[in-house]
Amino acid sequence: MFTGLVEGLGSVVRLEAESTGIKLVIAPPNTMIKGEFDTFSPTQRGDSVAINGCCLTVISIDDHGWSFQAGRETLSKTNLGKLAAGDLVNLERSLPANGRLGGHFVQGHVDGIGTVDQLDREGEWVTMGFEVPTSIGGMMVSKGSVAVDGISLTIVTADRGRFTVALIPHTLSVTTLGQRSIGHSVNIETDVLGKYVKQFLIDAS
Repeated sequence: MFTGLVEGLGSVVRLEAESTGIKLVIAPPNTMIKGEFDTFSPTQRGDSVAINGCCLTVISIDDHGWSFQAGRETLSKTNLGKLAAGDLVNLERSLPANGRLGGHFVQGHVDGIGTVDQLDREGEWVTMGFEVPTSIGGMMVSKGSVAVDGISLTIVTADRGRFTVALIPHTLSVTTLGQRSIGHSVNIETDVLGKYVKQFLIDAS
């Protein structure tokens, strides 16, 4: 379980093709390696880390960074397969039992990919819009929560095919959203509460 509060920006070292997916090597910020300036202990092999909102397991750690594996299902639902060496990614380690929940409950189970289709600047603030599949948009409501590339955000407007969010300067400066432009793809995870409500209504009909 995650909160959608990004701990830092990692850098992609390399992607290696495997028979059933890819191996992804990420160089995290030094603060995340050493466990400084936060309540988390240093990351270890077997830990869960959200990369652009997708929960993956650390399979090894060396001087190059943290290594992960992503299979076909993960690659079909996320933008991880489109990454290249040097790209920045949002990183968040799993929430400890005594941690503070500052965003919302994020599972790290990405529902699908959205596309940036609106970018309106007003001073240092940005209104960003995303086109999404109707299956995803149907689980969103205005003032509800959504995770975009692993970032916990509040939805401003929503319909079945798109939604918008208002981004403060801090979010733009410490996450990958500050680098996104029209046409860029992002990972979308809807609020888990919406999924259960939708399934309840389907079962009840």
